[in-house]
Amino acid sequence: MRGEEDVSENQGATAAGQRLDTKTAHNARVWNYWQGGKDNYEVDQQVGDHVAGMIPVIRDIARADREFLGRAVRCLAEEHGIRQFLDIGTGLPALENTHEIAQRIAPESRIVYVDNDPVVLAHARALLTSSPEGATDYIDADVHDADTILRVSGRTLDFTKPTALMLLGILNFVLDGDEARAIARRLVEALPSGSYLVLTHPTTEPELGGDLQLEAMEFWNANAKPPVTARSSEEVAQYFDGLTLLEPGLVSCSLWRPEPGEDPAVVPQLGAVALKP
Repeated sequence: MRGEEDVSENQGATAAGQRLDTKTAHNARVWNYWQGGKDNYEVDQQVGDHVAGMIPVIRDIARADREFLGRAVRCLAEEHGIRQFLDIGTGLPALENTHEIAQRIAPESRIVYVDNDPVVLAHARALLTSSPEGATDYIDADVHDADTILRVSGRTLDFTKPTALMLLGILNFVLDGDEARAIARRLVEALPSGSYLVLTHPTTEPELGGDLQLEAMEFWNANAKPPVTARSSEEVAQYFDGLTLLEPGLVSCSLWRPEPGEDPAVVPQLGAVALKP
């Protein structure tokens, strides 16, 4: 990680450590548990198991979302020459993180991760290291504060150059639909022509099984944090207003350009990649 502002970063780490809550399940840690990781606590496992009992496909959703990230980053780095990635709501480091994929293709790639969970913060600063030619940074910030994200990430990224904005499974934690759209719009507006929005979001669409996760979300909101919501395909499509969707458009994220020979299961998690003209 780059250490331009060690003092402020250490202060941020101290503040983050004071926020650590091991008695309440947290999304980043439960998601890590569903993906087979070990960076979680007993309360995360208990809530994760209960939710999985209500909607067994949840582990498939976690895997499909992660695999979508890999395919999208490879597509943008290999086919479209993107060398900058702003990954908001990154979650705990796992196999094949954004910077690892991008810098394998183009070592000069620059990546900024954004999250506000203290466990994520500690792991990210320890593990998300950059290639010598590129840069990798981490910002402790909330998705609601788009202006701070843009200001601080602008110290690593050059927003006069095309950038991939990664919003994977993050706007579902902004419960107000108008606010979620405003956040996405503010972030996209800050990027130049030739940039891309990469987004996933849980959906209510019954043909994708979205109706089955509503009860599980009610349990989650009563027993874990932050609270979550699902949205219809029409609502999710609004995040891409004014952008040009890459094929195959807005689909179950498992069906977005699957690897040759794969026959992925459909999951109630929408995903798409779109170009800013």
